[in-house]
Amino acid sequence: MKSQPSPAPETASSPAGIHKEEEEEEEEDVMSEIHIGCPSKFTGPFISHFSFSLPHDVDYLGSKYEYQVLDDSQQRQEVSLDDDGDLAVPRRNKRSENKFVVAIQHNITSSIPKVGLQVWRAALVLSDFVLHKMFTSTEFDGIVALELGAGTGLVGMLLARVAKTVFLTDHGVEILENCASNVHLNSALIPSKASVYVRELDWKAPWPPQQSNYPSGHSYVWNLSELEELERASLLVAADVIYSDDLTDALFTTLERLMSRGLNKVLYLALEKRYNFSVDDLDVVANGYSRFRSYVRDENEHDKIPNGSSRAFIGTRMDLTKIPQYANEYIRGQDVELWQIKYAREEENL
Repeated sequence: MKSQPSPAPETASSPAGIHKEEEEEEEEDVMSEIHIGCPSKFTGPFISHFSFSLPHDVDYLGSKYEYQVLDDSQQRQEVSLDDDGDLAVPRRNKRSENKFVVAIQHNITSSIPKVGLQVWRAALVLSDFVLHKMFTSTEFDGIVALELGAGTGLVGMLLARVAKTVFLTDHGVEILENCASNVHLNSALIPSKASVYVRELDWKAPWPPQQSNYPSGHSYVWNLSELEELERASLLVAADVIYSDDLTDALFTTLERLMSRGLNKVLYLALEKRYNFSVDDLDVVANGYSRFRSYVRDENEHDKIPNGSSRAFIGTRMDLTKIPQYANEYIRGQDVELWQIKYAREEENL
């Protein structure tokens, strides 16, 4: 990851950090492990360049990824001798483009309410998963997708390389402005036929989200046609949004509103388990993770969902060892998980 100061104005919002820096004022700052190596005392936004490797047999052709397939004539090689009498075996030309780079404007440190201005490890895990699906299937081609708690917008922008429409959502003008700046920075990577919208989505606000029929108004407010398209979304993604019990409660309230309407939807959620000492438990526990698990029933649990229970979500923890690491600048560690989550509609629980 290469970083450089950004000339843009300071920006800002989503998980509790690992590395803490003393701040001169009231609040304490946190720093994502991803940003170690950046100058910690720098107060303005930075632009980091995240590189993603492409599999050797994959090309990106305009708006989608395609495999290179060698026919028999391409695979056959003639063996000859060089001037010294050694074997000279023709080799395929090395790919000139074996990676692509995404520029991300972010803060190096932030207060906890504004951690969406940083890139967190779970976002890179989710990026790896999204890329793997894009490289190995057409499942995400031409879909409508929604990123919840998008922060810097990294995952959603990767999706936009094959999706028809992507909504990048978060809460707070500073965060949304930073996300929009990242979309602009990476406009060359997003096909012209893809639509990317940066929109306000406050999980604690009434449903539906605030909307306007006047494009000249608040640039992050929804209009009616966008909300109608949102109901056609088949894919939801979220990374590092599990760190506060009240926000976790609000997230699952929003997920129920979204996933119980329109088409069947699937959520892929990446999280990092963060451990703290609990006076109540007299032990080091991951309370945020426990709150998350209280909402999600394992797919292999065959019991019925009790009437009135909030556990209407069925989840499968995915095996990360089966997902290659395409992002080059991070270590996954043992505390990151990726879940596939579906909503159990009422008729499915009967």
